[in-house]
Amino acid sequence: MADLSRRALLASAPLLLAAAPAPADAGGHGFRFDNIEGGIIDLAEWRGKPVLVVNTASFCGFAFQFGGLQKLHEAYGPRGLLVLGVPSNDFNQEHGDNASIKAFCEATFGVAFPMTAPCHVRGPQAHPFFAWAGAQGTPPRWNFFKYLVGRDGRLLGSYPSQTEPDSPAFRRAIETALA
Repeated sequence: MADLSRRALLASAPLLLAAAPAPADAGGHGFRFDNIEGGIIDLAEWRGKPVLVVNTASFCGFAFQFGGLQKLHEAYGPRGLLVLGVPSNDFNQEHGDNASIKAFCEATFGVAFPMTAPCHVRGPQAHPFFAWAGAQGTPPRWNFFKYLVGRDGRLLGSYPSQTEPDSPAFRRAIETALA
């Protein structure tokens, strides 16, 4: 029986590691996500660079924003911006599995920016990043809620679903974060 418990604990270790925040002084760079392709996306690897975290959903009326997020990735990725898509079914508009989400986003919108495995973005089960960001700004009210983390790990701003990736004010915020 002890061997079975040990195996269950070891099997869950990647999930525990992925959700665990890094030290508090890391701010927004102190979180890990499960990668949609397997493995871990560790925001600590982006310390000193701005990060844009967006909760996404394939079947949302705002899904057209995937195209704008891809353009941000192409324009600002080489300058150091990480655009990170975080699929969530918290609003009941997402595929059920990683492969379907990834295939849909790539085929429909040409998404090449990193995406996480689906996770909760609100409520008591929210991923620690969204709990942290929501406590400082506004918790996600819907899909395509955006959080911009500065080079220093501080939350620079939260942007509602209606803020499109190509809006001039949003682009200025990204430019300022990159400066």
